Amino acid sequence: MKERLFGKTARSVSEIGFGAWAIGGSWGDVPDGDARAALHAALDAGTTFIDTADVYGDGRSERFIAEVLKERSGPRPFVATKAGRRLSPHTADGYNRENLTAFVERSLTNLATDCLDLVQLHCPPTEVYYRPEVFGVLDDLVAAGKIRNYGVSVEKVEEALKAIEYPGIVSVQIIYNIFRQRPAELFFREAKRRHIAVIARVPLASGMLTGKMNAASQFAADDHRAYNRNGEAFDKGETFSGVPYDVALAAVEEIRPLVPDGMTMSQFALAWILADDAVTTVIPGAKNAAQATANATASDVPALPQATLETLKNLYQREIAGFVHHLW
Repeated sequence: MKERLFGKTARSVSEIGFGAWAIGGSWGDVPDGDARAALHAALDAGTTFIDTADVYGDGRSERFIAEVLKERSGPRPFVATKAGRRLSPHTADGYNRENLTAFVERSLTNLATDCLDLVQLHCPPTEVYYRPEVFGVLDDLVAAGKIRNYGVSVEKVEEALKAIEYPGIVSVQIIYNIFRQRPAELFFREAKRRHIAVIARVPLASGMLTGKMNAASQFAADDHRAYNRNGEAFDKGETFSGVPYDVALAAVEEIRPLVPDGMTMSQFALAWILADDAVTTVIPGAKNAAQATANATASDVPALPQATLETLKNLYQREIAGFVHHLW
């Protein structure tokens, strides 16, 4: 497993991380045993970066991580969590000292640690990025020894660009994949200039870029791919990257012939992301050990040819950009 430096920190992390949303909830049933096995498999494969959130299964994901790490010896991986989406209503005013402190304390308990490696504001309302006092609270939590670093998870490129103006920000998590290419236009250049770590999420477009879906695919009632296609529960960009299902299926069929022999489409999609050195780590999810192991292998595949990268850029501009580029 190759590693990359995590921005301003002194740590390096695996370029393929583990996205722990699926083992928490909103992706259909994931039995406890499968969730733990997925984590173990990722760590066995060399993963040293785990991304979770306090709302994934109302803390289920965080608690699984704590349980698995307790069972293992050796260096502790870098564990990132998120805070803010427990707010109801989810408003900018909720991002205050009392609430953020309470969220951090809860995650400390769930993750069974005395200091969190990284806390990310969890896709807060855009107004939060224009409130310096919010980031002052995070500075104080670092000073108090509750968190080592903080960053943001954003929906929009504009939010990412605003966030990195704050000197305490060490990382930005953003949707970046073959169907969501806008971050590479300006944000990545600014992130590199400021030594900001970039965490690429939704790398497989909610599974669409595995190439395993079709028009007849069915999803469980508690899977966001069934209930959030138009943003009914949260930002629609989190589900299939905001691309209409039929449009995405058609694009996948154009991508399929580009995948080299001996490479899966999942590996191909992850390799495309890692082709940009502004990306620090990419966090595909996994619901079982086999998926986690398969994701990790993407660190070993050959770099994609420049001609393939150009073809994918043209495909995005021709078929996908009109649905997503102006929104995020």
